[in-house]
Amino acid sequence: MVGDNDTSAPGFVLLGFTDQEELQVMCFVFFLAIYVVTLAGNLGVIVLIRLNSCLHTPMYFFLSHLSLLDICYSSTIIPQTLMIFLVEQAVVSFVGCATQLFSFATCATTECYVLAAMAYDRYMAICHPLLYSVVMSQRLCVWMLAGAYLAGVISSTIHTVSIFHLPFCSSKKINHFFCDGPPLLALSCSDPHVSETVVAAVVGFNVLSTTIFILISYMSVLSTVFQMRSRASWHKAFSTCASHLVSVALYYGSTLFMYLRSGSRHSLEHDKVVSVLYSVAIPMLNPLIYSLRNTDMKNAMRKAKGRVLSSLPSHGSWSAERRG
Repeated sequence: MVGDNDTSAPGFVLLGFTDQEELQVMCFVFFLAIYVVTLAGNLGVIVLIRLNSCLHTPMYFFLSHLSLLDICYSSTIIPQTLMIFLVEQAVVSFVGCATQLFSFATCATTECYVLAAMAYDRYMAICHPLLYSVVMSQRLCVWMLAGAYLAGVISSTIHTVSIFHLPFCSSKKINHFFCDGPPLLALSCSDPHVSETVVAAVVGFNVLSTTIFILISYMSVLSTVFQMRSRASWHKAFSTCASHLVSVALYYGSTLFMYLRSGSRHSLEHDKVVSVLYSVAIPMLNPLIYSLRNTDMKNAMRKAKGRVLSSLPSHGSWSAERRG
């Protein structure tokens, strides 16, 4: 297997987006800005949840791990993408490429199951509020999260082995900005049909099973909401679910479009654009999605801001000290 893949060769060459210097500078600034915002936003969510006791609930427990996954997601891809814009030829070793694909696939799959766990949390909170605190215990939340990470590791192992057991062509030029599945399969010197089928089956099972689970959960939520007579109850239920539904729609839509297609119909140039959405943009957007329309998060941010301002010397006393 190792011999077929010629691991002694320098490695794979990532072609990135463009070879025009002006556009490379613009892309570097663009991706760097996204990475900084992603780190700041997701770290902010984690710290806010950690420090505010009002947010120590199952929903925010899962949200903090979603933010952690988004940080790992971005850190797996963007730093190497930035290097593409700085060097003449971006070379990544065989092991480095396999590691990136494994890490990326682990984060992506785990995120699917964390999103499903968050949907179940909303189902219990709205449909069975009296049982919520009993059912959604800390032990169950930890087990659900452990199951999500385990599913991510198992799926990504199958995903990575299915691709990297193939013999690759000598040029090894990846028409992409990171080591993703479809462009790697396009480099195979043998028929990749079996590997494509395995990858599509793994991704399809993870995405479709969690999608069905989320849809069933929210159908039950909608059924319960429509039975509520109070408009305030309607608004509260929809406001707690809206951000999660937006995140699910963006993430699952782009993932399904990317993977569940026949290899013969792939356009790798189009895949780059889709990859930017689900691997770069969504991790940046998630903190905004979950914060802007979330009353608990906004209240926690106000309290945190108040604590920071109260810890600073007042303008009046600072001015008096200067005059003294």
